Amino acid sequence: MVDALDSGSSVPWDFRVQVPSSALTIRLVLASMITSIRNPLIKEIRKLHRTKGRREQSLLLLEGTHLLETAYEEHCSLITLCYTEQWQNRYPQLWENVSKGVKRCELVSVEVLASMTTTVNPDGVVATAMFQPCTEEEITDFRLGLIIERLQDPGNLGTIIRTAAATEIDAIWLSEDSVDIDNPKVLRASAGAWFKVPIFIRSDLKTVIQKYQKNGVNVVATLPDATKTYWDLSLTQPTLILLGNEGSGLSDSLVSLANDIVNIPLSQGVESLNVAIATALMLYEAKRQHIFK
Repeated sequence: MVDALDSGSSVPWDFRVQVPSSALTIRLVLASMITSIRNPLIKEIRKLHRTKGRREQSLLLLEGTHLLETAYEEHCSLITLCYTEQWQNRYPQLWENVSKGVKRCELVSVEVLASMTTTVNPDGVVATAMFQPCTEEEITDFRLGLIIERLQDPGNLGTIIRTAAATEIDAIWLSEDSVDIDNPKVLRASAGAWFKVPIFIRSDLKTVIQKYQKNGVNVVATLPDATKTYWDLSLTQPTLILLGNEGSGLSDSLVSLANDIVNIPLSQGVESLNVAIATALMLYEAKRQHIFK
């Protein structure tokens, strides 16, 4: 006698083999697969698409192999792992490593996996992890940092974080009215760098700037009408670079704190650069100067 039980939201295969000469029943339980988006776990993970859900659960949504791999390498507190059979076959070692440490590990159908992600073409894995905001500590030997005010685009913030990690800056301070730091698009755009750079959310960036200025840190802002170019700027001393909103730029109150105001030269007819591109130019100029000073 063989029974296959279907719970509706998942498919656990529970085989019973009846031995005629005795009352012995042998049970062999194989892997179960979640096949319904109405499954309670899937519903909870889908809530992480929104700010409210992430705040209520204090969780990050990690989409894709690279982000999961980086989170594991950085010893992030992983909670749930959901994966397709194809993904498990492609990344058996990563699956084994992560599955040992998570609280819940679930095989899901391709359709269910797709419903949990914010991407168009997910690669077969989604995980959740504890969101533990950075608590600011005194940074010793401060060299370079970013102050970011009212940034709204998650792709821009993720790209800035990725560039910040590549150039080894000390920290990023982000105004609390910016895009959510735990937005899944920010994490994806950072390509794993999110876990490598200290990021602090602050309601009062002015106080942060003044604190570092008192310790001799130079504060730099970029404005299109500045007479000095960033090529003329010395970035070998400890420096905070101020970045503003994509449309309106920096507020006057932060610009007024800058020790240096510079522009990034543009060809005639070009109004401005994307904020992530402008940041990359400034950070790599700082890195160049440190290498060749």
